[in-house]
Amino acid sequence: MVAQSIARQEEKRVPRRNRPVSPRYKWIALTNTTLGVLMATIDSSIVLISLPVIFKGIHIDPLAPGETGYFLWMLMGYMVVTATLLVTFGRISDMFGRVRFYNLGFLIFTIGSILLWLTPGTGNAGALELILFRFVQGIGGGFLLSNSAAIITDAFPEHQRGFALGINQIAAILGSVIGLILGGILSYFDWRLVFLVSVPVGIVGTIWAYTMLRETVTPRKRQRIDWLGNITFAVGATVLLIGITYGIEPYGGSPTGWGNPLVLGALVLGVLLLAAFVWIELRVPDPMFRLDLFKIRMFAAGNASSFLASIARGGLQFMLIIWLQGIWLPLHGYDYEVAPLWAGIYMIPLMIGFLLMGPLSGWLSDRFGARPFSTLGMLIQALGFFLLTILPLNFDYIWFALILFMLGIGQGMFSSPNTSSIMGSVPREQRGVASGMRSTFQNSGSIVSIGIFFSLIILGLASSLPTTLLRGLTAAGVPASVADRIAHLPPTSALFAAFLGYNPMAQLVPGKVLNALPAADKANLLGHSFFPNLISSPFAVGLHSVFYLSAAMCLVAALASVLRGKQRLARPVEVSQEEAEAKIHATADAD
Repeated sequence: MVAQSIARQEEKRVPRRNRPVSPRYKWIALTNTTLGVLMATIDSSIVLISLPVIFKGIHIDPLAPGETGYFLWMLMGYMVVTATLLVTFGRISDMFGRVRFYNLGFLIFTIGSILLWLTPGTGNAGALELILFRFVQGIGGGFLLSNSAAIITDAFPEHQRGFALGINQIAAILGSVIGLILGGILSYFDWRLVFLVSVPVGIVGTIWAYTMLRETVTPRKRQRIDWLGNITFAVGATVLLIGITYGIEPYGGSPTGWGNPLVLGALVLGVLLLAAFVWIELRVPDPMFRLDLFKIRMFAAGNASSFLASIARGGLQFMLIIWLQGIWLPLHGYDYEVAPLWAGIYMIPLMIGFLLMGPLSGWLSDRFGARPFSTLGMLIQALGFFLLTILPLNFDYIWFALILFMLGIGQGMFSSPNTSSIMGSVPREQRGVASGMRSTFQNSGSIVSIGIFFSLIILGLASSLPTTLLRGLTAAGVPASVADRIAHLPPTSALFAAFLGYNPMAQLVPGKVLNALPAADKANLLGHSFFPNLISSPFAVGLHSVFYLSAAMCLVAALASVLRGKQRLARPVEVSQEEAEAKIHATADAD
């Protein structure tokens, strides 16, 4: 007893970071990294639903000429930053310590949240400040997302890894749904609360991470930073994603900007820089992007299916916001001011399905392998997307909720087994860069989905919206010359208005014309049902195209999942208490 007491006292004199980890450490790592991922993903979506109130708070009309750029960068800036920096951060963390840079990420994210909450400017200056502070948040989120899965993989034995990563992945996707609901609730009271909500969580998480998390893997010494690879990847990915972002803006007489020379130049330059990046990575001694990991079939197939699933999921999230806020909720009598809140609430079945299946599939994949669950999950999602195409735009909610629940089940069945398969297939010393690569594919998929799916919606609107607008406006009493001018405006305005839950008639129809209309016609134009009824048929064309493409991507992702090969299943290793104590004392003596 005396010897044990002396040993405990000696252990307390050793700094915490040098003590051997206890059996409970894995749960500390899981809880803290799950909190970090939850916070980062909440803030990736919380802005989507609260953009109308944020723009109103800084006195900007995002639909006004020249202002749509602010809308796009508020929408996508955070994702662009995280997508371009994740691999770099993962590689640096492998070199200098994953926990160290994860902790730094928590701190940077919290600082970004405080800056957003305190944003002093209004108008264009305020919009630029918000975009800049979102970039700061994105840098912090990049450190959190690039290291969380690697820290968990290091902390947990193989036979528990699927369950642990499943919990972490649940937090990641749950955060995107919670963000929508929180954004709707908090923005109803004050737009600054949307950013304040992350501050106390960030402060607690930062202190907790710095005091409790430990480096369990010793970084390999004498590694060099691949500066040329880092620069070509970051610049190439950024330029490519900027080109995709502005590809959905109108150009000249075209409804989209894919013919814009600047957009084409950005796409070509981005691809060339990324090609140069691949050439560099194959020749440097310590590459940032471990291309040799793609020789591991399970790693390559898992990331391919993850990328395709992320594109499909991004299309679902954005299209559901447009569908609910722009059409269904107004048609059912909801004021535009509360549409963001109810759009988040009506998407809860998606979250419930994911919550039910996520932990279960992770637990089962530890015992039976990832391939059957991830494959079946993608097939279920493909069926869900197809069912959305046969649902009328003005649906009965019970059927909509059941399809969302099915999609949540499919996503939950896919995510944690797939992540466990990817992270378990790579060497221990390369898990940081592997985690960054996995997160990069996921986040890039979300951005690519915006470019692809928004373009499909815009093209669908461009084909029939002008005629529909002209007919609807003239029937409502608007003079033919004014109606014709409005009908030939770029369809991007209608898309953004639907996404933001706006009725754009007050902005599109001149004030003098509105005031000259009979009271009944004016009330009709500015009411709940005129704009949703007007865009329903044109919107359905693009919406169905999006869901068909998402279903196809899920089927290809299922095929990639099948091709990952059979996973070697781990069995728990029985260790006696005497052996465990001897190992702890040996580690302490070595320190």
